[in-house]
Amino acid sequence: MNAQSAAFANTMKDTLGAIPLFSFVPFWGWAALSAFLVIYLLALPFGGLATYVERKIAADIQDRIGPNRVGPIGILQFLADAVKMLAKEDFIPAGADKFLFNLAPVLVVMGTCAAFACLPLGQYLIGADINIGVFYILAVTTLIIPGILLGSWGSQNKWSLLGGLRAAAQIVSYEIPVSLSILPAILISGTLQVGLIVDQQGWVWGAENASQYHFWNAFHNPFTFFSMFLLFTGGLAETNRIPFDLPEAESELVSGFNTEFSGMRFGLYALGEFCEVFVMAAMVTTLYLGGWHVPFVNITQLGFTLPVGLVILIQLTMFMVKTLALVFVVMWLRWTLPRLRVDQLMGLCWKGLVPLALVNVLGTAIWMWVFKGQSLAQLLYRMFS
Repeated sequence: MNAQSAAFANTMKDTLGAIPLFSFVPFWGWAALSAFLVIYLLALPFGGLATYVERKIAADIQDRIGPNRVGPIGILQFLADAVKMLAKEDFIPAGADKFLFNLAPVLVVMGTCAAFACLPLGQYLIGADINIGVFYILAVTTLIIPGILLGSWGSQNKWSLLGGLRAAAQIVSYEIPVSLSILPAILISGTLQVGLIVDQQGWVWGAENASQYHFWNAFHNPFTFFSMFLLFTGGLAETNRIPFDLPEAESELVSGFNTEFSGMRFGLYALGEFCEVFVMAAMVTTLYLGGWHVPFVNITQLGFTLPVGLVILIQLTMFMVKTLALVFVVMWLRWTLPRLRVDQLMGLCWKGLVPLALVNVLGTAIWMWVFKGQSLAQLLYRMFS
């Protein structure tokens, strides 16, 4: 946390402490309330609205109307779907493992919602800016893997088991290029703390302290530019989105690992998928697209005397614009590209993404050594100033 963030935190602590209500409620109470607000005001609404947006995007691409009956322009369709899932029969196959069958969807939602705690929505909107934030997000999202595997195994269905095996091969394999694509951003920033990674990308041309910052990591050097695309591609595979939807395979007669799930259990799988898409897009935004920073306008670095509330709103808007733009690309690709075969999928990972990711890590390390950590923008600034 930088000096300005620490000063703001102390000011808020003193201000809230003077209010009897805030001083009476213990810390764990506010932590629980924060978790409730993140899950029920951000994660769950996004998962529901994302289903509506994707249907509208699919309809536009396929030259049809899409949802238009429930609510204005069909915007309440996701609420109708939620009611339908809650009202459907709670069916468990006769030979299924009931404990694993019930546990599997919960693990998927837990893994995705827990990642929201470290997403830097703004300079002052980070639930837990811990010093291993990147590692934490990678760790908690791995709960999705046992959620899919246990769901397929506990269903006692051969088609579900086949989808689970494909999920194991795909997700575990694509963890490697995803992790390697994150390393260049860590090499540049020298930290795993997501707040510091974003803060260092607030570069402004002509600012007196521009040497302390660099522009977005995607443009730090040529290798990081390609690392961003590798991270996004690997993230598509991690989220089981087309063209990498082999575990789910919804275009087949059965739906893969979630074939036997109905009602809200099926809804939890869908919710976890859409929330994971948001987490993946937010990670790309955080690590390579400057997070909450406005391009070339670091409102905190320039010392603008803006109200803190306005600064928070600007930063949140910028972060959401970048993240939702990537989410739109994910949905766009789903209704544009065909699905890969399993051999093509694994070949792309081990023969394509992994070697390229290793080259990007090595190239970034050499760039940092040769140019002493300076970005391409900083070199151009010194050349022309």
